[in-house]
Amino acid sequence: MPVPIADYVGLSAVMFFLGVAGVVVRRNPLVMLMSIELMFNAANLLFIAYARSWVANAGQVFAFLVITVAAAEAAIGLAIVVTTFRSERHVDVDDIRLLRG
Repeated sequence: MPVPIADYVGLSAVMFFLGVAGVVVRRNPLVMLMSIELMFNAANLLFIAYARSWVANAGQVFAFLVITVAAAEAAIGLAIVVTTFRSERHVDVDDIRLLRG
């Protein structure tokens, strides 16, 4: 039984807005990074769904590109977060202003 494209769009919209809420509401940089990954994956879901619906491979190519960018973003972002907050017990993105020399 094929799944209609509207279901993919709805699921992707829910995932994207959960990611936006995670970035806006939460102050923990790790949660913010995971929320950004959730937004990337929502876009990937739409790329794959439309590629399947339109029988075109361009959406899959774009999804692969987004996965590559997301992996680089996660690696670099996690390195920055770990370096910045290594000695802190509690991490908060508002505390970054306090770390200026």
